[in-house]
Amino acid sequence: MPGICPQKEFVDEGGLASYGVDRPDQLHRTAIYIDRILKGGKPSEMAVEQPTKFEFVINLKTAKQIDLTIPPNVLARADRVVK
Repeated sequence: MPGICPQKEFVDEGGLASYGVDRPDQLHRTAIYIDRILKGGKPSEMAVEQPTKFEFVINLKTAKQIDLTIPPNVLARADRVVK
């Protein structure tokens, strides 16, 4: 059964697609918060941020195995396509 996962690592291992937070960007934002705290900032006074960068990854090999055609307009929107 095809599945859409929250992490691109699942797609690398054979999942059909993923749409989720860009982890390197998320870790970068975390480092900025840590830096502020280490410089004396109070966590209770810091704004909570929502993720702003997401990744859409499609595995064409998996799609082919289950005889699923991914439309060209969907492939064009993907950040990365696994072949």
